Order: sequence, then C-alpha cells, then structure tokens
Amino acid sequence: MTPASTSKTPAIVRGYLLAVRTLAGVFMAMIVGIMIAQVIARYVVGDSLIWAEELCRYLLIWQTFLVLGLAYTQGEFVALDFLPARLPPRAKWILSALTAIPVLFFLGLMAWHGYDFASRFDRQTIPALDFIWETLTGAPLGLSIRWVYVSVTVGLSLMSLHVLADLAARFRSEFLGNTETPDMHSAKTGDSV
Repeated sequence: MTPASTSKTPAIVRGYLLAVRTLAGVFMAMIVGIMIAQVIARYVVGDSLIWAEELCRYLLIWQTFLVLGLAYTQGEFVALDFLPARLPPRAKWILSALTAIPVLFFLGLMAWHGYDFASRFDRQTIPALDFIWETLTGAPLGLSIRWVYVSVTVGLSLMSLHVLADLAARFRSEFLGNTETPDMHSAKTGDSV
C-alpha cells in the first residue's frame, strides 16, 4: 500500500489491517520462540517439550487463515491474467465480478462446513494448553479445540470480505472510469509498451 493510498483508506480498515498483521507477527514470533525452546530442551537439556509441536501447529493454522485475505488483496495468489490483461477496465471489472460469484459461494460453503466441523469438537480440549496450564496451576485449562478449528470459518469469512472489498475498491476506477485498455492508451500517446 502506497502512502497516498493509505491516507484514503478508512480508519477502520487501517485498524483491521494493523490488527491482522500484528496478530500474524505475534503468532510467528511465538512459533519461533517455542521451536527455539524445543531445540534447546531437546539438544542441550536432553528432554523434550511434548506440547511444542502441537501448539506451533495450532498457531500456524490461525496465522495462515488470518492472512489469506491480505494475500488475496495484495495479488499474491496464483492467477491466470492473460485474458483480463487484454480487456478494457470495465470488462475487466465485470469479469472479476462474475468470477467472484463462484469464489464467494465456495468460501461461504467452506466457512459454513468449517463451523459445523468445529462445533462437533466442543467437548474436546486442546491437550498442549491443558498440559501447560496444569503444569503452572495444577488444573487443566479446558479450552475447547473448537477454537482451533473455527479458524477456517474466520479466515474464509475474512477472505470473502476481501474479495468484496476488492471489487468495491475497483468499481469506481474500472467500471465507471476509463474504458480503454493500457495498449490503446499507449498507442494514442505514442508510448511504447
């Protein structure tokens, strides 16, 4: 995001982006810290942290689903853009809107089934956190593993919002704006592509 576009971004969106990036960074720092502690425990102390791998896996799952929408918005997904690159802006936006329909349907369907799947594990607890908490306090934490699995629903719902926000952000410039392709514009001004 350029500084000019940052000033036009609403405060709530900037806050959301900051929160997601901060959470992703905190999760990555925790994963690195836990893995370093695991290596030290295993190779220096001669013991193993039995909860380390499990906790890192859960943190990585949440981190992945949190940043899916950011990756989509920044164009970091694999895309075949030979057709959209040749279309005028209005047709490019219409094509994006048409392809967004099955994408949003799929994301909604997966988010729904992800929530259904997560709700089936409401009574099962997270063993790693139970072990850590019981070591510290004498009683297991009892946090449901549902909170790990619900990451699918949260992440895919956020990604749906990113798809809709991308269409909305491009609507004015592409659909209502200039309808010439970049090749047509450069031919009129004499610029070479």
